[in-house]
Amino acid sequence: MTTCLRSRTEVRVSTAVALGRLGLGGQPIAQGELVEELRPRRMPPRLTRRQKAAVIVRLLLAEGVPLSLETLPDDLQADLTQELTGLRLVDRETLVSVIEEFAGELEAVGLSFPNGIDGALSLLNGHISTGAANRLRRMAAAAGEGDAWSRIIARENKELLTLLEQESVEVGAVLLSKLGVTKAAELLGKLPGDKARRIAYAVSLTEDVDPETVRRIGLSLASQLEARPPRAFPKPPVERVGAILNFAPDEKREEVLEGLRETDADFAERVRRAIFTFRNIPERVEARDIAKITRAMEQRVLVLALGSAQGDDQIVADFILDNMSQRMAAALREEAANLPRYREKDAEAARAAVIEAIRNLEADGELTLITPED
Repeated sequence: MTTCLRSRTEVRVSTAVALGRLGLGGQPIAQGELVEELRPRRMPPRLTRRQKAAVIVRLLLAEGVPLSLETLPDDLQADLTQELTGLRLVDRETLVSVIEEFAGELEAVGLSFPNGIDGALSLLNGHISTGAANRLRRMAAAAGEGDAWSRIIARENKELLTLLEQESVEVGAVLLSKLGVTKAAELLGKLPGDKARRIAYAVSLTEDVDPETVRRIGLSLASQLEARPPRAFPKPPVERVGAILNFAPDEKREEVLEGLRETDADFAERVRRAIFTFRNIPERVEARDIAKITRAMEQRVLVLALGSAQGDDQIVADFILDNMSQRMAAALREEAANLPRYREKDAEAARAAVIEAIRNLEADGELTLITPED
């Protein structure tokens, strides 16, 4: 294997070096420079590790292997460039020796660990507490370590929207420029019209912003996000109250909403919009998704929910039956017509089961509910 690697590498590297230096593999060189290159040189008696790294990089680039060196710290990139400049020529024996050493070190690697705090926290995600992770991020941000922008981009749109609303137009322009196009467009669409226009214009002025300024802005924004205390409840109060009232009896739901209106009319209205009940199905569910809902339910529960429907609920039952196959709809109508005596409590539970099936499909990404605004 080593002999094969030696011969193959010798041929490729010697060819690449000859073509490159004679101008056949790149830009032509002046005659004086060519004479200088052909003058015998003494090889370094012993290559340093950085020089060996430069040799490997030069070889891989000559072989056309794509390298992503931009993830290295700037000082290491500068050192590598300096080493590439200083080596000039390396004889075949030295090259093969470096390759063999490099291959040996690769084969000896048993485990590789993440580089930086971001990689370590990504590896430990789900294994350490949120509080400990946030504390480590704050410590890294204070020390200027880690990739602040990767942590910002991973945040929810709701948090980023708050940043855009609070920060200056110039900072908002930098933030939007670092986000993906889809995410940036979604956030821009949720901003007030005047600020959205000013931020969009400010993006056109970011052409000459230097990378160090962008890095410092990222550190500042990340520290703001990570300084916020962790939330005990992942969902906001409106969604939690709405979810509870979804499964409450109709009378109790209206009673609670009326009490909320007297206490906080704005909160009550937002809760009302978050509520999704059996009667909301025709206006919130796409007709094409009815088949998914019926497949996700036990047939006896679905029959009870449809057969017990009366008044406004009958409109919902007809909407469901009209948007499934005629054969299945006919079978369900027949079973519903022959439904045995039931308790109203069981009927309410069956209708709640339909809502639960819809919510589960929504959580799994199988369907998307139509919002009241839509």
